[in-house]
Amino acid sequence: MGVIQRIKKPTTRKGKKVLLSREPKPIEGPKQSIFLQARNPSERARKVLKDLYDLKKPDAAYLSRKNDFVPFEDATLIEKLCYKKDASLFGVSSHSKKRPHNIILGRTFNYGILDMIELGAENFKAMSDFHNMKVLAGIKPCLLFNGPVWELNQDLKRLKSLFTDFFYREKVESVRLQGLEHVISFSATDDGTIYLRSYRIHLKKSGQRTPRIELEEIGPSVDFKLRRTKLASADLFKEACRIPKELKPIAKKNQSTDAFGTKLGRIHMGKQDINRLQTRKMKGLKKSTEEKKQMLLKKKMAKKEAKKGNMLNA
Repeated sequence: MGVIQRIKKPTTRKGKKVLLSREPKPIEGPKQSIFLQARNPSERARKVLKDLYDLKKPDAAYLSRKNDFVPFEDATLIEKLCYKKDASLFGVSSHSKKRPHNIILGRTFNYGILDMIELGAENFKAMSDFHNMKVLAGIKPCLLFNGPVWELNQDLKRLKSLFTDFFYREKVESVRLQGLEHVISFSATDDGTIYLRSYRIHLKKSGQRTPRIELEEIGPSVDFKLRRTKLASADLFKEACRIPKELKPIAKKNQSTDAFGTKLGRIHMGKQDINRLQTRKMKGLKKSTEEKKQMLLKKKMAKKEAKKGNMLNA
């Protein structure tokens, strides 16, 4: 006879608060991520993961302990750590003769593996090798995806969504020009190479209202090579991207917007008497005294005929 699984209720106020924070919300905050070491990570793979952690801070946790596991064969350790740290994104560094300087990026849904993409760091220049001023931690970067391959290749299309999840922070309604300080560029080629570059934005005087933009590379600089992928099915990915009912816009009846952004409305009105419509009052449209007398006589005649008809019917 199997053991009946019971729902464990929190016994303390702090435990209840933790469980409530893990429940799904209509508007989620910045996604948390964890970065950990797998079997025998190389120095280059470890530094790449450390720089990705520095870009993601403070919404990330770096675990320096080595773990003897292969994510594509058994990902139970990642699922446990994601549940423990309440994280939905993860990065793993490893190294082997067949797959040197390996970086695995992925995300979870409902604390189960959703997507995993394996990248190889072929060329790398760390953030510490650029001797210049860096941006502050927690600044929302501007993401640039260069090349048409991001929309043509299904694996790169899912990788683009994964990079957006990693560096997406809070939702903003408007952008201040002076607030744009950091740019992360992703350039993809047809052979599956992704060039990651990070720049600091400098606003210079241009003699006009719009300033002149200069980019200064601050690192890291990585050339990734796309290797293995483990992507979710279309149904599961659709369920993970489902928008809750609270955030869906309420459809307004009889309203539409044209291609130029003009709001149009449709009004339903009853049958109208044209003779009783209020028009512009001017002397040329006013009725004369003779026309008014004739209208009164017609009304009196109509009333008399109606009375006669009532008398005959009685």
